[in-house]
Amino acid sequence: MAFDEPSSPFFDYLIVGAGSAGCVLANRLSANPAVRVCLLEAGGPDTSLLVRVPAGIAGMLPTRHNNWAFETEPQPGLGGRRGYQPRGRTLGGSSAINAMIYTRGHPSDYDGWAAAGNPGWAWHEVLPWFTLSEDNERGEDAWHGVGGPLRVSDLRSPNPICEDFLRAGEQAGFVRNADFNGATQEGLGLYQVTQANGERCSAARAFLAPVRSRANLTVITRAHATRILFEKDRAVGVEFRQGGATKIVRATREVVLAAGALQSPQLLMLSGVGPRAELERHGVPVLYELPGVGRDLHDHVDYVSCYRSPRKELFGYSPAGAVRALRAMLEYRSRRTGMMTTNFAEAGGFLRTDPSLAVPDVQLHFTVGIVDDHSRKFHFGHGFSCHVCVLRPRSRGRVGLRSADPLAAPLIDPNFLGEDEDLEVLLRGAKAVREIMQAEALSGWRGGELHEPGDGSDDALRAAIRRRADTVYHPVGSCRMGADDGAVVDERLRVRGLRGLRVADASIMPSVVGGNTNAPAIMIGERAAAMILEDAGG
Repeated sequence: MAFDEPSSPFFDYLIVGAGSAGCVLANRLSANPAVRVCLLEAGGPDTSLLVRVPAGIAGMLPTRHNNWAFETEPQPGLGGRRGYQPRGRTLGGSSAINAMIYTRGHPSDYDGWAAAGNPGWAWHEVLPWFTLSEDNERGEDAWHGVGGPLRVSDLRSPNPICEDFLRAGEQAGFVRNADFNGATQEGLGLYQVTQANGERCSAARAFLAPVRSRANLTVITRAHATRILFEKDRAVGVEFRQGGATKIVRATREVVLAAGALQSPQLLMLSGVGPRAELERHGVPVLYELPGVGRDLHDHVDYVSCYRSPRKELFGYSPAGAVRALRAMLEYRSRRTGMMTTNFAEAGGFLRTDPSLAVPDVQLHFTVGIVDDHSRKFHFGHGFSCHVCVLRPRSRGRVGLRSADPLAAPLIDPNFLGEDEDLEVLLRGAKAVREIMQAEALSGWRGGELHEPGDGSDDALRAAIRRRADTVYHPVGSCRMGADDGAVVDERLRVRGLRGLRVADASIMPSVVGGNTNAPAIMIGERAAAMILEDAGG
């Protein structure tokens, strides 16, 4: 597998973006030695120690290290604040900087996709593609696979507060659940994570690293795609910037965009494919008018409650915490266990805020440290936090062009809390979190709340949500799959009206799944690879 320079300007398949779906595509398409595959990644190689060590997320998510660190447009629903949009910028994409949580969503999510005009995407049809990727340390059953490239593990050294969090949940009336990807999603429990032997198992480690010896796979890093090249209505290559130079690679069969929900639509628009008014506003010649490009962006809007704690077992900034962290590094170096194996969001779950609902409508992420403004605000001392997010938001926003400069960040407007129903779901979820946080089981851990929501009334909590809510990092929908006029790709992920071009990443989701989006993005990569091979007759 070559890096940095193409061995040839011509390939059969050209994949843009080495994230969760792109790494899968590169692996599966290059399995045939007669097929030449090129994978372009704007970031660098995934050689940073912060990628390998799970706790290294703390050095990437709030910073620009391996991270695009985008910002949204001012959000009226958030009091005019700009939201933060971290996205992975290295091999593995966001799977290299995320919290490694392995959840798939609810089966009804995928049945809803199929019912909306996307045959082949119902739960019973996608489950085999999840299990194909998976190597679950618990073993194989009706819901899980073994032997796949992606290692799925239990946390090696869960923090002792997590058991008390689960006890607190029971005291507040919620059930436990040992497997959110099993027969039932609802309840609280410990998350399984994409780790292998105490190290992060990103999509790059799972799918790219094992096939580095393939002569027919070329990976070009630090290659920022700037434009898709077309001959009439057919995609034939990609122009990219690398080291200040403009270069071109060509595809004789297909170009596949896997740059994510923010940058796949941006690249389409920069290439003249998208809403006419948006392209003309920035002086981009219209190659093909496709109004749905960039529309329907949505995300899991999230609110975090933070608590101080007298307990030094939690992560924090103090002399005792520094000594403990040093010991933890030595333990990790020798045994790959201890604090450094944390994903921080070790526990959580899925709750119904209304008993009449058929499925959970909020998700909790319980973190073993204070997470204030995506950990960008530092607080001395120790503590814990609990996120709650709206699983099926009604609000829809868009991705647009900030300018015609292909190196500029995209315009990102998720329209958080644009629909009142999202605020009311988040309010009910935040109240459920407060019940759990105030339960007796956490009394020995709990200090003062970092951001007291006024007098505790619903109106005060609504105001607190608008002051502090933001993303929990699951943008989707901006190249939506469907059969209607607003869809960008069909059920086989082909861009409507064009040839030789597909999109395969979280942007194609018609609606966000009720859970973390990394595992579904990997599944989308598996499905896309199979469809490409089927359509090629092999």
